[in-house]
Amino acid sequence: MLKSYSPDEILFCFALASEAADVFDGQNILFTGIGKVQATYALSKILGSQRPKLIINLGSAGSSHFPKGTVVNCRQFVQRDMDVRGLGFEQYETPLSGIPSVLEYGEIFDGLPQAVCGTGDSFEMEQGNTSYTVVDMEAYALAYIAQQEKIPFLCLKYISDGADDNAADDWSEQVHKAAEAYGKLLL
Repeated sequence: MLKSYSPDEILFCFALASEAADVFDGQNILFTGIGKVQATYALSKILGSQRPKLIINLGSAGSSHFPKGTVVNCRQFVQRDMDVRGLGFEQYETPLSGIPSVLEYGEIFDGLPQAVCGTGDSFEMEQGNTSYTVVDMEAYALAYIAQQEKIPFLCLKYISDGADDNAADDWSEQVHKAAEAYGKLLL
């Protein structure tokens, strides 16, 4: 159950302005840019000057598991591009970090399906993996920082495409619908 927070206690994190549209005007927003490195840098930098009581990551994601237009709640995250099995580590495990291959962190948003988010620095167009049910490019990094900083974290993803060979076209058509869906849930 998600605790109630005042608007000034929440930091909304989006990769792109198109995912927020004008629905979140007036809110405390961080646009991180695309990918794990940019997301890590942007969130780390802003935490140096403000300390939110809740970080909410909202954005688009691909999925061959959930239909387009679905909003899912992610509380488990894997780095889908971390693969050091050749040295004896588990797939998705960051070597010598002590971090499990599946990072579990985040708040529950009642009434939404639960998803495992596979974060990676590539636009996945052939999701065949069953270890994760949605794909994005920033959530793992944001969840990790929130966990390390002991800041509650909520991750909601709007399924914009099927993580298949139509993903790029579908994402372009669907991404603006994410803000509307989030506005109805959160504002």
